[in-house]
Amino acid sequence: MMLSMTYRHFANRCADASGLRTVILVRNVSLVFATVVGTLSAGLAIAVSPKAGSPVASIVGDRSPVDLAISLDGKWIVTANETSNSASLIRVADQLLVDEIAIGDHPANITFTPDGQLVLVTSDWSGTMHVLRIDDGQEKLRVQKAVSIGKLPCGIAVSPDSSTAYVGLVASAEIAEVDLVSGSVRRKFATGNWPRYLTLNHDGTRLAVGLAGQSEIAVIDVRSGETLYTEPLSSGINLGQMLTSADGTYAYFPWMVYRTNPINVRNIQLGWVLASRMGRVRLDGPSYREAASLDEPGLAVADSHDLVLTSGDERLVASSSGTHELLVYRLHDMPFIAEGGPGDLIDPQLRFNPQRFNRIEVGGRPMGMAIAKDDRTVFVANYLKNSVQVVDINSSEVVFEIDLGAASEKTLARTGMEIFYDAERSLDQWYSCQTCHQGGGTNSKMMDTFNDGTEMSYKTVLPLQNVTRTDPWTWHGWQTDLTDAMHRSVVSSMQGSAPEPSDKAALIAFLGTLQHPPNPFRNADGSLSESALRGRSVFESRNAACLDCHSGELFTDGEIHDVDTGSQTDHYQGYNTPSLLGTYAKVRWLHNGRAKSLMEVVTDRHSPDKVSGNDPLSESEAADLVEYLKSL
Repeated sequence: MMLSMTYRHFANRCADASGLRTVILVRNVSLVFATVVGTLSAGLAIAVSPKAGSPVASIVGDRSPVDLAISLDGKWIVTANETSNSASLIRVADQLLVDEIAIGDHPANITFTPDGQLVLVTSDWSGTMHVLRIDDGQEKLRVQKAVSIGKLPCGIAVSPDSSTAYVGLVASAEIAEVDLVSGSVRRKFATGNWPRYLTLNHDGTRLAVGLAGQSEIAVIDVRSGETLYTEPLSSGINLGQMLTSADGTYAYFPWMVYRTNPINVRNIQLGWVLASRMGRVRLDGPSYREAASLDEPGLAVADSHDLVLTSGDERLVASSSGTHELLVYRLHDMPFIAEGGPGDLIDPQLRFNPQRFNRIEVGGRPMGMAIAKDDRTVFVANYLKNSVQVVDINSSEVVFEIDLGAASEKTLARTGMEIFYDAERSLDQWYSCQTCHQGGGTNSKMMDTFNDGTEMSYKTVLPLQNVTRTDPWTWHGWQTDLTDAMHRSVVSSMQGSAPEPSDKAALIAFLGTLQHPPNPFRNADGSLSESALRGRSVFESRNAACLDCHSGELFTDGEIHDVDTGSQTDHYQGYNTPSLLGTYAKVRWLHNGRAKSLMEVVTDRHSPDKVSGNDPLSESEAADLVEYLKSL
């Protein structure tokens, strides 16, 4: 049934849709059928986010599924749709979209509990985890609880007995332990920076957490909340989803490596600038991380996001979102290497043997995945296609797609989004705009963009939210034309082909849509804490002199200042005042990343006495100022 479908079969499926709109694109038959049957029944359209649990009455706007999960019995798929703030329910037997409801703002991760009874969805912008249940008889999603967690919740791992969920809180560097019976947060324990994704061992005693903000994996004892050991990922960025092996020994994960080498054709092609890796760490005790290189010469891999394993760990499948494909490996053939490795490029024994390694083009932006019990059918949440794709990894083809709903017309900004996530825009598809500006923001490394007049001049990556409103651009502020900046980013930083004028206009349109999440360091009503209110007074004081440069609604005056943080090797003098909005989301501050905390910024590297010659801040003033800065 997965590999072909007659017109009669297709028509029968439409007749069973009970008036629900569905579009299914069928491949490998003589015709591609598409149909629209009726409209969704009662409810609200998502133009403005409705109350969680509300049904969605009409297909309005792009869904952009970022993740999906399959039920224990294989009957249902539920997707988390990022740009529509919704969850969609699909009946697997005939691949029909049967329901969709509103949930929290900016869904990030989704999973079924091990007993198959509940669906958990984190929404990082609203700081919530929704607990859903599937009503089999009515074929509906029902909201059971909405748990307020805060601090940008993302990845979820659930205890074997389905009683407890562990959620990574990216903004506060913590794990929240959630009681699924009461729907409350029991406790939070500290990890390291940016704990986006995590996985549990099989007895639920150890948690592996990818700390994207400090390039390491932490293994945590869940009883005590203490970190047992960490495994470093040298120069690692953009850690993807994590998965425990069938025997419970390893936690697998994809990530990328950034190396401090000059940006030129040779270094890029050798994998000496950015490169993709698949890694694993042991869950049963400290042991040096093992890794395998994923990139082929002339045809690299970029922005790997999720992975699934077939039963018995025979094959590993990874989604490569930047190169629009799935990567299929015979796992026991992957040359995982610890110390001294891996090499810069994929092992030739994999590259030239399709039984060991295969690439399946799926288009769009493949993100979250789930695998059926047949060990060959992989369901893919394709963000840019607004669909769930059904992929046969044995025949290496997309069998068909289930449309989740899209805007009636593609906007210029949506076209720019496609370019932003497209690694094919770079030399040999090694990296995309997303690679450095994950989610439109920053990353944890200092990088050389090769566009400020010097080679190997490493600077922190500036976030792109409000970038269309904060001219001039670059750390030195020499760039005054945003269209030219788009051109240079592609042809210089990415060493790609010159973009068309329409491409640059589309990129700028997309950048104009990027927003900061609601600040997680404010009170629930958006107000400031007492400490942050005191910090605002410090910020506005003549002694701190912050307003001399960081003024206006975006907290930047758009001017170039010399605050004695430069270097003799700088081609340009002075630095462009960066906006302070969303500064809590960083792990490195100042142009050179020398400050590793906001406290270090205001008391040492960028303190009033060093910048303005004024009095240093007292301990309490500094603490309050940091709280205010985090609230911006």
